[in-house]
Amino acid sequence: MLRYTIMIGLIAVSSCLSAQMKWNQAYQQYINQYKDLAIEQMLKYRIPASITLAQGVFESGAGKSSLARNGNNHFGIKCHGWRGATVYYDDDARNECFRAYRNVYESYEDHSRFLTGSQRYSKLFRLGITDYKGWARGLKAAGYATNPRYADKLIELIQLYRLYEYDRAKGYDKFFARRSKDNSVDGQALHEIFHFNDNYYLKARAGDTFKSIAREVGISYRSLARYNERDRRDALSEGDIVYLKKKRTKAPKSYKGRVHIVREGESMYSISQLYGIRLKNLYRLNHLPPYYQIRVGDRLRLR
Repeated sequence: MLRYTIMIGLIAVSSCLSAQMKWNQAYQQYINQYKDLAIEQMLKYRIPASITLAQGVFESGAGKSSLARNGNNHFGIKCHGWRGATVYYDDDARNECFRAYRNVYESYEDHSRFLTGSQRYSKLFRLGITDYKGWARGLKAAGYATNPRYADKLIELIQLYRLYEYDRAKGYDKFFARRSKDNSVDGQALHEIFHFNDNYYLKARAGDTFKSIAREVGISYRSLARYNERDRRDALSEGDIVYLKKKRTKAPKSYKGRVHIVREGESMYSISQLYGIRLKNLYRLNHLPPYYQIRVGDRLRLR
């Protein structure tokens, strides 16, 4: 089994898993991207979503290790009788064989089957679905990894990123779970998806239209334009924020008491997109008429 050290070719992730673990944007983005897939696997196989996510983050370096990038292998599972595609890396020995997958979904699915299909891990399934500490220690005891602190690292990740909250989930976003099966659409790499204010969004690339984005995300282009308070025929500029669901009426709770100070070049619309707030609600929050022209230095409430 792959040791935690298989981070060959890892693109620098700003904060490593160290003795004093610190919050890391790359890890959080990975969690946002694959949490629904982990929940889907949990509901199907009874493996805590927190454990799946923590292992995925840890083993793959938040999806940035060479093994993850070149083989879509997010859990460091070696060949062991595997008949599918393979990749080779140095681990416990030189040039060891690791399983390779067509997409991330296959890696998550194979991880679940690997655990459920092995007598070595059978005792874990007697534990409660919320007993992430028991699962982490059981994985280490069963020999999943050679790192002596493997269980501790998984537990630290789960607690720091509150992954245990997903272990109580009864449903998941099927769009995000399904998206992990795709690597590209029309020959183009998928957009990175971000999560903010109980919504998902992406940033438009040069040449994007609502129609081209709609083909990728499986949402009608009319709906996408409506969610973003735009005309469906509007041209998109590189960097434009495109929300995938209807925007909220105010900013997240963490913005309570905070204001946005208007900068040069901003508009009420660009600010509403920045915080994922419906434009009409941004005006209402600040008791402004819809014809008001904001000025640099204006202070806008967000909740």
